[in-house]
Amino acid sequence: MEKRKLGNSDLFVYPVTFGGNVFGWTIDEAKSFEILDGFTEAGFNFIDTADVYSRWNPGNAGGESETIIGNWMEQRKNRNEVIIATKVGADMGAGKSLSKKTILEGVDASLKRLKTDYIDLYQSHYDDPNTPIAETLEAYDELIKAGKIRWIGASNYSAARLKEAMETAQKLSLPKYQTFQPEYNLYAREAYEKELEQVAIDYKLGVINYYALASGFLTGKYRSAADLNKSQRGGGIQKYMNDRGFKILKALDEVSEQYNATPASVSLAWLISRPSITAPIASVTNLSQLEDLKKAALLKLNTEDIAILDEASSWK
Repeated sequence: MEKRKLGNSDLFVYPVTFGGNVFGWTIDEAKSFEILDGFTEAGFNFIDTADVYSRWNPGNAGGESETIIGNWMEQRKNRNEVIIATKVGADMGAGKSLSKKTILEGVDASLKRLKTDYIDLYQSHYDDPNTPIAETLEAYDELIKAGKIRWIGASNYSAARLKEAMETAQKLSLPKYQTFQPEYNLYAREAYEKELEQVAIDYKLGVINYYALASGFLTGKYRSAADLNKSQRGGGIQKYMNDRGFKILKALDEVSEQYNATPASVSLAWLISRPSITAPIASVTNLSQLEDLKKAALLKLNTEDIAILDEASSWK
């Protein structure tokens, strides 16, 4: 597997990021350890989480995913072998915020849960129009100087706001975002490709897109309404079940057959082949699904097959 540079940072990652939203939600700590062991043994090194994961699960308060990752790193004594990304700014009970106070308090709570003294990539989870961009970046500057975080990234920003954040950092000599985390997959292409992709390219941002498999729809396991109860995420699949969605699945089936691969592997390989994408985020809940991630990282789709997938998923 080739290592890829995250933006202009000194972080080098393999081309699939593990999405830690499943830890403490759809899988418990023991199963999470098993998956994390399998992921790193396969050669991968990049894990993405957030302080809010998985606050939405009944009985959770947020921080469950970070806690599991922290316990795992402590037990395996492998902190220096993995790159950890987490996020701040989601609603932890007092609303979304990227104020200096929220960030300074949030990072200490995340560090404690992760059982580490530094975070490799600290990301603004959501844009906060009520806090000046300069205030947010000044807070990150303070944390970088204190050695608590190494690099910063953004998630869920509009193209205009992302550009404004980059320009503000340049103008005030403050830390620049090195990564961007948008929703992007074979089904959801328009929002990213229309405006955000060019901003990412212009500022040389490393793109680590979420919902890379459209909540599991692009694995091909959801083909009818009867399939929606196959997992806890099934309820979010309905919106993909239309003519365009089924056209994409048909193209995935066709291309998958050529490579003796699963639709999941081909979906991820299509993302990895796109020049602006660094390492798509994907989650698995059992070891057999890890094989799809491993295959995707090694799969080189030819131009004809990329064209088949492009055409089937075209939004223009």
